[in-house]
Amino acid sequence: MYLQLAKKRWYRLIPIVFITYSLAYLDRANFGFALAGGMAHDLNISAAMSSLLGSLFFLGYFFFQVPGALYAANKSARKLIFWTLILWGALAIATGVVQNIDLLIIIRFMLGVVESAVFPSMLIFLSRWFTRAERSRVNNFLILGNPVTILWMSILSGHLVGSLGWRMMFIIEGAPAIIWAFFWWYLVRDKVKDAKWLSESQKNNVEMQLAFEQQNIKPVKNYAEAFKSRVVILLCFQYALWSIGVYGFVMWLPSIINEAPNMNIVKTGWLSSVPYVLAIIMMLTVSHYSDKTLNRKAFIWPFLLVAAIAFYGSYLVGSTNFWLSFTLLVIAGGAMYAPYGPFFAVITETLPRNVSGGAIALINSLGALGSFAGAYIVGYLNSHTGNFNVSYILMAGSLFLSALLTIMAVKKNTIEVH
Repeated sequence: MYLQLAKKRWYRLIPIVFITYSLAYLDRANFGFALAGGMAHDLNISAAMSSLLGSLFFLGYFFFQVPGALYAANKSARKLIFWTLILWGALAIATGVVQNIDLLIIIRFMLGVVESAVFPSMLIFLSRWFTRAERSRVNNFLILGNPVTILWMSILSGHLVGSLGWRMMFIIEGAPAIIWAFFWWYLVRDKVKDAKWLSESQKNNVEMQLAFEQQNIKPVKNYAEAFKSRVVILLCFQYALWSIGVYGFVMWLPSIINEAPNMNIVKTGWLSSVPYVLAIIMMLTVSHYSDKTLNRKAFIWPFLLVAAIAFYGSYLVGSTNFWLSFTLLVIAGGAMYAPYGPFFAVITETLPRNVSGGAIALINSLGALGSFAGAYIVGYLNSHTGNFNVSYILMAGSLFLSALLTIMAVKKNTIEVH
C-alpha cells in the first residue's frame, strides 16, 4: 500500500523536534565544561563527588522514564514536553546560582527526572506522524539534536566559561528552554487529525498508511507481555552497554582533552566539538541507507564494533601520542552515534502502537542506567588511576558486548516478539 504523503510534515515538524531535543541536551553536556572550567574549585568538589554529580542526572532519568512515556502515549506528549521545557530551563538556571554541593546534588537529580520522558515522548510523537519508510531518517533528525548541540555547545561553552565563568554559562544556556516552551505549545499538535495546516485528504492519507502498517505487526496484549519478550530484554541490555560508552565519552571528553600539554578551556571546547562533526555526517548517511534498504541490523552492530576497536586503539596508544589517541577518539565518537536512527526505528516497527511507547521507555531507562554507570565509573577510574587507559578498556568492552547483543536481537529486516 502506498499513498502520497504530505512533505509539509517534514519542514513543519522536524525543525521543531530538533530544536527541542537540542535544548534538552544542553544540560547534559555542559556540566563537564563547568567542572573543567572552575566549578569544582569554586564549590570545593572532590574528584569522587565530580563523578557522582556527573552521573546523578542519569539516575533521575532512569527512575521516571517509563511513567513519563506512558503519560505521553496515553495522554499528551505535547503537554508533557511543554512543562518539562519550562522546568528544565529553570533548573539549568538554578545550577548557575547554586552555592553548595547539597543543593547541586538535588538539582542534578531533578534535571534527570524532568528530562526523562522527553526522548521517548518524542519518538512516540514522531511515530504518529511518520511512516516506516521515513522513520529512521525522522528519528535521526531528532537524535541529531545530540551531536549538533554538543558541537556548537562545546565551542560556545568553552568561550562562555573562559570569558564570563561557569555560572553565566548555565544561565545563558538555560533560559532559551523556557522561551521555546511557548513556541512548542503553539506549533505542535499530538495527532495528525488536529493539524490545521494539512488538508483533510492529506490527514487521511497519513492516518491510513500508519493504520495499514500496524496490521502487519504481531499483536501484543499488554505491557507485561512486551516487557517479558526476548527481544525487548536483549535490547535493554544492549542499549545499557552502548550508553556506558556514549556517556563515559560525552561527560569526560573535555577533561581528557584538557589534560593534554599546552591546553586551555577554549582549545578544549574546539577540540571537543570535532567528534560530533563526524557523528553528524555518519548519522545522516547511515539513516539514509537504513531507510533505503530497511535492513536495520546491518547499520547498527558494525558501527558499535568500530567504536570498540577505536577505544581499544586509544588504550594501546596511551599518552605517548595525544593526536593519534585523539583521532581514534573522534572515530569512536562518530561510530557510536551513527546507529541511533535505525536502532530506534527497530522498536516502533516491531511492537504495535499500544505497547511500543512503554517498550521504548523501558529500553531507554536501561540506557539511562548504563549512562549513569558510564559517567560515574569513567570519572572514578580517571581520578583513581591518574590516566584514562582503564576507562578506554571499559568503553571498548561495553561497546563490543553491545554489538554482539545487537546481532542476537535484531533480524535482518525486522525483529519478532517471542
